[in-house]
Amino acid sequence: MKRSPTLTLVGVFVVVFFLQTLVGLLVAPAALFALSQPVVVRPWTLVTSVYAHGSVGHLLANSVALLVVGLFLERQTSRARFHAFFLTTGILSGLAQVWVGGLVGPPNRVLGASGAIFALVGYVLAGNRVSESVLSSVPLSPRAQLLGFALVAVAVTLATAGPGVALVAHFTGLLLGLVAGRAHLLRT
Repeated sequence: MKRSPTLTLVGVFVVVFFLQTLVGLLVAPAALFALSQPVVVRPWTLVTSVYAHGSVGHLLANSVALLVVGLFLERQTSRARFHAFFLTTGILSGLAQVWVGGLVGPPNRVLGASGAIFALVGYVLAGNRVSESVLSSVPLSPRAQLLGFALVAVAVTLATAGPGVALVAHFTGLLLGLVAGRAHLLRT
């Protein structure tokens, strides 16, 4: 029986959160798990930040969102592609958050899988048959499609805005997912 990459990720989230809690008894867990500038000081946080979460509520929200979109998308790709896409888009979203966020405000730290989850959502939105039919029937250049995707990403990002939300990561993840979905990057 094929193991679900979505359920595997939820399990990883729980294990990492448990480790964060244990480490938190000894030291500040953000130093080991949160991505922040300069990245070269703690390069492992490129990975740990994608799977770590700031609270039980954060963990539950991301797990539910991942289950909703991941269980659907995983049937269309391989386990390896699913995990590679999730981790890559999570890292890129986190990097965008700390780099761009640091330009417009004080240096920040980022934790959580929402950038990668937004990428999965974007992939589903742009990589399905209905979207394929609509986008193929409208004569738009690749640049115009990218602009349209960026506008969609801005609108969705603003709709999900809230205090402490990594808006740049959400935008980046969704945009990466929309482009990847249009290119059918996860097809086997």
